[in-house]
Amino acid sequence: MSTWDTRRRPDPDRGHGSADLTTVFRNLCRSSPWKWQSLRFEYWDEPFADAPDPAAPLVRAWLRRPGALRLETAGGLVLHSTTGINDSKDGFYVSATRKSWLLPPHLVAPVYDDGGLVRRRPEAAYGEPGFGNGRFSAALDPVELAGNAPVPLEFPGSNAVEISDVRHIDHEGRAALEAVVRPTAAYHPADSAAPLCQAGINRVRIDLETAVCVASRSLETATSDYGHWLRIIAVDEYMLDDLFLAESMNLTDVRRHISWDISA
Repeated sequence: MSTWDTRRRPDPDRGHGSADLTTVFRNLCRSSPWKWQSLRFEYWDEPFADAPDPAAPLVRAWLRRPGALRLETAGGLVLHSTTGINDSKDGFYVSATRKSWLLPPHLVAPVYDDGGLVRRRPEAAYGEPGFGNGRFSAALDPVELAGNAPVPLEFPGSNAVEISDVRHIDHEGRAALEAVVRPTAAYHPADSAAPLCQAGINRVRIDLETAVCVASRSLETATSDYGHWLRIIAVDEYMLDDLFLAESMNLTDVRRHISWDISA
């Protein structure tokens, strides 16, 4: 199945029974690298029950894979803008390590299930740009909730998280899957200091179109303020390099009058 098909399949769990929604949820968590190339969204580094608090601080983000990220405050102040996205990588490749030659995920083919979701991820140069803490990056590609491939049938306890109560839900006007998850001893987050799930019971939501984790929240009393909320605004918009550079590389705007001082 092609990447084009997987991005535009309207119902990735079509043909699955309710008993298989757990499998759909895990495969969805593995699918983000093949679902989109650019994303515009708003991000809150705190959880909410139904909708963000209007007074809560947020960042507006523009992200273009691989590695280009721009962040602004709600007032338009630039917090972060990627630089060097067109720099030569000669020094990186000269290091001759195996990792330096890995291809971006969208250039390699995973193993898909019948619904167009990723069942097994290949070796590739994974990793999303981040800001603040590791949860920001993990939300964009929540594979840590599922692992790169299904665990052997003989060892069901080796899943990263236990999943229950999977259901369809509307999140900010978009279709999503919500589940209650509990990390196991096999859970290894990308950033141990900022995992998507805390110890105990958590509720997470995964956007069906992009496979981005759009919400997470700990249901434990001691950590009830832990989580995030993400509102997707646009998917696969065209984004110019200038959006991510510290200084624009455009030539002189010929529409503007240029004054010439001539000495007497």
